[in-house]
Amino acid sequence: MAKERRAVKRRSECPLNASIEILGDRWSLLIVRDMMLRGFKSYKEFMDSYERIATNILADRLRKLEFHGIIEAEPDPLDGRRLNYVLTRKGIDLGPVMTEMVLWAGSHERVENQELIARMRNDKVKFIAEVRARWERDRAERDSRRQFTRNASDRPTRTSGTPLPQSAARQSQKI
Repeated sequence: MAKERRAVKRRSECPLNASIEILGDRWSLLIVRDMMLRGFKSYKEFMDSYERIATNILADRLRKLEFHGIIEAEPDPLDGRRLNYVLTRKGIDLGPVMTEMVLWAGSHERVENQELIARMRNDKVKFIAEVRARWERDRAERDSRRQFTRNASDRPTRTSGTPLPQSAARQSQKI
């Protein structure tokens, strides 16, 4: 059974009810879609999406998705004052569900992006595998960047805060 940060009071213990309580509003699914298919990470990217989510709704849904473990926030590597949002394993596991929802809408509603629907219909398993592989690559890059940052912060620095060259760092360790 999945761990949660706090006990969540649900209307019932029905699995469908749990899913709807976490993802049942329009905006949460669109945020997950933008992360999964468009690679959105920043607050600004979500704000610029063509559905035009209000700032207060976006902030609320990001907090809610983070609370439920669908996404996580991490500092932007280029600007630590900003956050990037990334799907967790629990979030990327929504790929097959989202695919089925797109295919259902493509079969029963008048919708755009027929190219995407055709790709999904043509080889659903391959499409989902590609989405997951992209997520795995992005995750590996973030982990590598974190490891590099952690290693760099362990190196002796000048008074300005910039790391010393490796040879100077070795010299400072001998002293």
